[in-house]
Amino acid sequence: MGEVGIPRRSWLMLALGTGGQTASTTVLYGLPYLLPAFREELGLSLVGAGLLVSCPIIGILLGLIGWGVVADRYGERLALSAGLLSAAGAIGLAAAVSGARAAGALLVLAGAAGSSVNSASGRLVIGWFPPARRGVAMGVRQASQPLGTALAAAVLPPLAHHAGLSAAFGFCAALCGVTGVAIAVFATDPARPERPERASGERTPGPYRGGYLWRLHGAAALLCVPQFVVTGFALLFLTEVRGWSAATAGTVLAAANLAGAGVRLLAGWWSDALAGRVRPMRLLAVATVVDLVLLTAGAAWDSPAGTAALLLATGLTVSTNGLHNTAVAEYAGPDWAGRALGVHGMGQHAAVVLVPPLAGALIAGHGYTPLFAAAAAFTALAVALLPAADRPAPGAVAPPLSSGQRGDAKATA
Repeated sequence: MGEVGIPRRSWLMLALGTGGQTASTTVLYGLPYLLPAFREELGLSLVGAGLLVSCPIIGILLGLIGWGVVADRYGERLALSAGLLSAAGAIGLAAAVSGARAAGALLVLAGAAGSSVNSASGRLVIGWFPPARRGVAMGVRQASQPLGTALAAAVLPPLAHHAGLSAAFGFCAALCGVTGVAIAVFATDPARPERPERASGERTPGPYRGGYLWRLHGAAALLCVPQFVVTGFALLFLTEVRGWSAATAGTVLAAANLAGAGVRLLAGWWSDALAGRVRPMRLLAVATVVDLVLLTAGAAWDSPAGTAALLLATGLTVSTNGLHNTAVAEYAGPDWAGRALGVHGMGQHAAVVLVPPLAGALIAGHGYTPLFAAAAAFTALAVALLPAADRPAPGAVAPPLSSGQRGDAKATA
């Protein structure tokens, strides 16, 4: 055994899920770091390059719920390995074709295949860890996204500059292929708890009665907009507005994304200590609003504070991801977690699918200041939409409230 009550195999499953998410992130969310290469090698405008960046997100929308059903019915191992290996094949073909249209079509397929990780890896972690450690475990799993983004920031721009887009795509394909094989060989699906309703043949109650889960979905979708604004256009802002070299900007942003991974871990630990996910999520979202307002002001008046706020936003905008994914999976329960996480991810990606091209058009017409102001507004809306407190899963016995949760309950009574 590892930590008391947690089998050692749980940590292996966490490592495999985190590795798969890190690899898929380079394809699903790391392509903004190839924006300069798309414009130079493919001759695209900023809007056209933004559309190419959106192609994997379109694929995610097509695949998320389907992979959630596969994970719920046939297990996480099958969903993860099949999705990653298929994504490796699609992005590998993208490395071999010429032309933006062919590459875009294959990037859509890569996104649809790689979306299995969004639905199944969180379900794998929830199944292998007890509630008191899920915040940290999901923080580690969600840290894979800034880790993957940091890897993309550090590797893809110089690789594309020296060896072309095909080399950058080939790197992403190799990562997905290696992690897909590792999961196929070493992953084990978590045991599913027996429930009285299963023995009697009754169906478990669905989690979508009432508005709690929908509010979590909506708040998470709104919070993804500033995340994609910062991730997608930080490199261009630093190079075009601040005059940094691409190599320097990529290195600094890689370090900032690594710090963002640490923020997710701390957020998970904090939520475990509070025995709740919603309260820390709200406080982090408020801090993000403040930082984005400072970023807007710094961009408008060309202040170094704007650069500092941008780097801070790289971590803050991703800080809540593990919390809302954990809250959704816990509330949905083991029978619905895969599908609920699929719907959750679908809502987030539907909210951001047009962010790269629209943001590119906004920058071309009006600069970065209104873009950062819009990101702050979306975050403020998310704060308003968040539920007041955590709720137990339908049909579950509510655990004792922490002191902080009792205060929230009294305040909303």
